[in-house]
Amino acid sequence: MSRVGKMPVAIPQGVDVTVNADTISVKGSLGTLVRPINPLVSIKNEAGKLNVAPVDATAAADAMSGTTRALVANMVTGVSKGFEKKLNLVGVGFRAQAAGSKLNLQIGFSHPVVKDMPAGITVACATPTEILIKGADRQVVGQIAAEVRAFRPPEPYKGKGIRYADEKVTIKETKKK
Repeated sequence: MSRVGKMPVAIPQGVDVTVNADTISVKGSLGTLVRPINPLVSIKNEAGKLNVAPVDATAAADAMSGTTRALVANMVTGVSKGFEKKLNLVGVGFRAQAAGSKLNLQIGFSHPVVKDMPAGITVACATPTEILIKGADRQVVGQIAAEVRAFRPPEPYKGKGIRYADEKVTIKETKKK
């Protein structure tokens, strides 16, 4: 059995977990997340801990138990603490501005780029060159951050563009005559 799948998921105070036949619902202070349960695994709520077990002894069920346990742990963490991604803008005149559920970017194009945020995702700009994306669903936060970065990924010669806060961009040497 998967090592990750064997570990129980602790349910913190203020988080409600409902396990149905084919879905799991996690409700907390930051929202509610619902995910379908793979038929190869079973989830049981026992004394404030969630246990994920494979239904049979196949390799696919064993692998899916670890995957499901990680997804459920991310759901519990998301509704209690939340997830965030930080992006930095590098370049002369590159600016970002959060306006409600929209992110306005001036990133060197002839027009501003506007990105609408889905429900459950908040965006904030502490400075004009920093973007902070927050939400309860880890997958959605990461996807939105990747979509924003894709507007102007860092280029390899000067490093200009949108990058993650912890990203290291390797700068290439320019061509010599």
